[in-house]
Amino acid sequence: MKMKSLLSILLGLSMCFLLVACKGGNSTSGEATESEVIGGDVEDATELKYWTFVELHMEFFKDAVPRWNELHPDKPIKLVAETFPYDQMHNNLLLALQSGKGAPDISDIEVGRFPNFLQGEPQLLPMNEYVEPEMDNFIESRLDIYSKDGKYYGMPTHVGATVMYYNKEIMDQAGVDIESIKTWDDYVEAGKKVVANTDAVMTTVHTGDATTFQQMISQQESDLFDADGNLTVDSEKNVNTLSLLNDMLYTHKIAELTPGGEPHAEEFYAFMNEGKAASISMPMWYMGRFTDYMPDLKGKMVIRPMPAWEEGGDRSVGIGGTGTVVTNQTEHAELAKEFLAFAKLSKEANIKLWTVLGFDPPRWDVWEDPAVREDNKFYQYFGNDIFDTLLEIKDEINGIKVTEHYPDVLTELNTNTLNNVLRQKSQSPEEALKQAQETVEANMQ
Repeated sequence: MKMKSLLSILLGLSMCFLLVACKGGNSTSGEATESEVIGGDVEDATELKYWTFVELHMEFFKDAVPRWNELHPDKPIKLVAETFPYDQMHNNLLLALQSGKGAPDISDIEVGRFPNFLQGEPQLLPMNEYVEPEMDNFIESRLDIYSKDGKYYGMPTHVGATVMYYNKEIMDQAGVDIESIKTWDDYVEAGKKVVANTDAVMTTVHTGDATTFQQMISQQESDLFDADGNLTVDSEKNVNTLSLLNDMLYTHKIAELTPGGEPHAEEFYAFMNEGKAASISMPMWYMGRFTDYMPDLKGKMVIRPMPAWEEGGDRSVGIGGTGTVVTNQTEHAELAKEFLAFAKLSKEANIKLWTVLGFDPPRWDVWEDPAVREDNKFYQYFGNDIFDTLLEIKDEINGIKVTEHYPDVLTELNTNTLNNVLRQKSQSPEEALKQAQETVEANMQ
């Protein structure tokens, strides 16, 4: 089996769509916005404290703790689960680990912040004794993104596999067989038919969100950084990628600029919901955006692999993620690690990642399990072949690297580079990416 192993940390695009509004408190109060004791009715249970920045993740542990306690009556746990605002939680956790006091037993860490917790000697406990026996069952890049020097610290929450979402109604009207789209060249030709035969465009191009650009460069095993952390923003493959996006707008004329600038904008939801675009490439977790904000597309959308750059090329990339860790301040190290492995690594746990959270499980061997094939709102919306598509691309899920300088690169791309090329048309792709490289290099000095 060809499982791709990443040499560097994977990009984390913050999963802001899962964050809920605060109920009181502020970013510096140190108080949780939500707090709940799970398993508090069990006698003689060991208390473990858990921090998260995503309230929805509490639902996952509300399911995991009772299952653990039922199967392990000799070592039950009581989980004190607290939800904090994104920045507050990560900042508080980093300060607690650096100071040597105040950290929880278990915590979520968003993948984009994970490099901060791997600097120097990580103040986290490795989970190798639980991870290594299960490696062959996982999309390996999802474990590698939370590792350092062969030690696995973070237990993944999803794959975040990027796919292409097609509006089959529009594609049929255009006379395009979706299954015939194998490469980006095919995609462009299909887009021309869409524009010629319907009132829609093939897709939209973002000016305030580098997601599509990063997906497409990763398919070519390119990135914003190389394996040693050196900037590669203005590489030839990156220039060619931005050039294709530009050509989709102005040469091939199969795309429009994304309303609102990015795929999480209300303006884009309305645009897509009205059938004005035939496709968008986004991770599997974007399914929830469709079901929640684009209800009129139910039954019209289908999920397929991304087009490859050439026949036989890679057709996906993992985007976003949260790794759950055990900190070195826990007084119950073995119990915390065993519970975390139960909650995030087991087959049952990975099935629950889908049935409870609606996430694509990082353990690929459950993708054919009958439990993940049971009817739910996603199958009703997208059809019954969601996991068939995932199985088709499971060996092609690349990753995006991140270093401590990643926020600088992303800010430059989202603020200047994409806008200058795609909206203002004031720079060529080569000029804009070279400027981005130079700007970030100057900030790194």
